[in-house]
Amino acid sequence: MGRGLLKLPGIRPVLALASALVLLQAMTIIMQAKWLAQAITALFEGSPVTEQYPVLLLFLAAFAARYALSFWLQLIASRYAEKTGNDLRRQMVEQWFRLGPRFAKTEGTGHLVTLAREGTAQYKTYLELFIPRMLGMGFTPIVILFYVFKLDMMSGVILTLTLPILIVFMILVGLAAKRKIDGQFKSYKALANHFVDTLRGLETLKTLGQSGKHGETIIRVSQRYRKATMSTLRMAFLSSFALDFFTMLSVASVAVGLGLRLTEGYMLLGPALTVLILAPEYFLPVRMVGADYHATLDGKEAGEAIGQMIERGKWAELRQKEAYLTGIKQDEAEQSGASSSAGLSFGPKDESPATIRVVLQEINAGNGVASSIKPFWEATSRLALTNVQVWHEEEGPISLNDVTFQINGLGKVGIIGASGAGKSTLMEVLAGFQQLTSGQMLYNGQHLSPEMMEEWRKQTAAIPQHPYLFSGSLMDNVRFYRPEASDAEVEEAIRAAGLHKLVSSLPNGLQERIGAGGRQFSGGQEQRVALARALISTRPILLLDEPTAHLDVETEYELKQTMLPLFEGKLVFLATHRLHWMPHMDRIIVMDGGTVAETGTHEELLARQGVYYQMIQAQMEAV
Repeated sequence: MGRGLLKLPGIRPVLALASALVLLQAMTIIMQAKWLAQAITALFEGSPVTEQYPVLLLFLAAFAARYALSFWLQLIASRYAEKTGNDLRRQMVEQWFRLGPRFAKTEGTGHLVTLAREGTAQYKTYLELFIPRMLGMGFTPIVILFYVFKLDMMSGVILTLTLPILIVFMILVGLAAKRKIDGQFKSYKALANHFVDTLRGLETLKTLGQSGKHGETIIRVSQRYRKATMSTLRMAFLSSFALDFFTMLSVASVAVGLGLRLTEGYMLLGPALTVLILAPEYFLPVRMVGADYHATLDGKEAGEAIGQMIERGKWAELRQKEAYLTGIKQDEAEQSGASSSAGLSFGPKDESPATIRVVLQEINAGNGVASSIKPFWEATSRLALTNVQVWHEEEGPISLNDVTFQINGLGKVGIIGASGAGKSTLMEVLAGFQQLTSGQMLYNGQHLSPEMMEEWRKQTAAIPQHPYLFSGSLMDNVRFYRPEASDAEVEEAIRAAGLHKLVSSLPNGLQERIGAGGRQFSGGQEQRVALARALISTRPILLLDEPTAHLDVETEYELKQTMLPLFEGKLVFLATHRLHWMPHMDRIIVMDGGTVAETGTHEELLARQGVYYQMIQAQMEAV
């Protein structure tokens, strides 16, 4: 049984009820064998069939009760598996939003989608089958063995000695099968990511004449997955055959012993027949666990992967709460005149449950309790970043270093810098997707607590560098932030994003199916769809990370004239490396090496002749 199984919510009452049903089922198996043996023995001794009707009716009642209990047990396991699988899927998706776009890019969209769809379905199957099987193996053989010992000591000894051999064999086969399934899962993950990436770039591959060559790569990845799957199946078939073979030998040993003692007069027919009927039932739970082990192993692996993802999100949430608590303490120390060197570095080094409880108790005890104020951006609002630092990896390079600036009210803020300067990381921080390693993010002078950060995300509409198109119509994709938007509003956003010509060329117009399974768009077209999403949104903060990176300069200039008027009445952060946007910005933040090199208006920065001025000069020389 998986180590995390007992940690699932609501599992203990289910196990308690299931255990009671398994024990009752074991009693019906014994009664069924006893009454069947009694009827056969009486008939063998010459009793009329009519006299055995009551015994046969008892046998049929025990038979019906056994399978009624089995149905009830399976129903309980199925309902719990369905509920748990849906809850895990919901928690996993919530953690994806908490971990942000960078996590999805690192893990691979194909892997995440496959895990959310097929992975949770496999985990449901694992719970549905494995809970009754493991309980059956834990209780049924013991109950039957006690009854067999009561009837025949020698048969009880044989059964006691043979079962551990089967269990040890199952453990050895299980370890070998786990290695096989690990390789299969890795191949499946690679195949899923490769398939999704291929769908996204299929149009580009065809345009470049590389679709045929890329097909060879798909075949190679698919063959690797096929070989891993066949290797796992061979192990499953081999273990099932060996398990049945040893079980048959064990039952045969019991039968031979019973037959010899029966012929020599040391045993009566009734007890011998009862033991012989119970011997296969004694091994049946072990055989069922062995048979279902391989069928559910992929579900167990998927469950562990889902659990790791959820725990990763919880640790991110814990680090966020620690950073919030640290910022509060630093403010208190500064106000009292004391110096504090407290900082946050990837959560506590001691990750034991006791440490987690202590940290959460300290956070929830009232040390810097989060305000109930919900952030809502308006013309009088103020956002400040103070000494913000971000490391994506503990031993890796720093992505943001002592970033400090303040934004007031509405307007357009340009974030400029070379590739790798930290623009995308800063945008993720502003969107609330990136946890701070240290530093503070304040709204109207108040720390953005984890609870407030959830509300902050609802204020923002973000366009990442690589937006995702959902499987559905073009209209539904544009309505992502505002499902209630009217058709006229969608058409206006489509026109503002420069997609009206493309829409007019589609057979189904705005109802054209796009994304996975639908029409594939180029990188520039995907960005325009994402731009239309942001423009139709009523959210007061827009975060645009290289929104025109895949467009040619002429198209970008044309699109800029349409976009700029739509930025009015909002706070817009525009991260780009194309400097022609900057004269239209109300304020410019220049990033260099992960830090803020300088801030100001276009005219102020030119007059200062610093990093921004040098970038302008370099771009003019390139032209």
